[in-house]
Amino acid sequence: MPGVGVSLILIAVGAVLVWGVTGEVSGLDVDAIGVILIIVGLIGLVLSLIFWSSWGPAARRRTVSVERGPDYVEAPPRRRREVVVEEDDVPPGPPPSP
Repeated sequence: MPGVGVSLILIAVGAVLVWGVTGEVSGLDVDAIGVILIIVGLIGLVLSLIFWSSWGPAARRRTVSVERGPDYVEAPPRRRREVVVEEDDVPPGPPPSP
């Protein structure tokens, strides 16, 4: 089933074929193809809007509850590691005066 964007594109292409194309192709009815694309686009759009709540982004934001057994122990928070870099190289010469 096409999504909303694909459905709108199908409707637009079908409308261009029905009302915008004046040329004829032998063995091919351009108007009939345009009407078919419009109908398929409309059906896809309606179905996409009907099922949007179960397949759309809103369905991914559901709250999930987890039951933990009596043996569950919550892990202590991790401590931050502090890294201190000391320079061993002392420039040659007399120490700086205070």
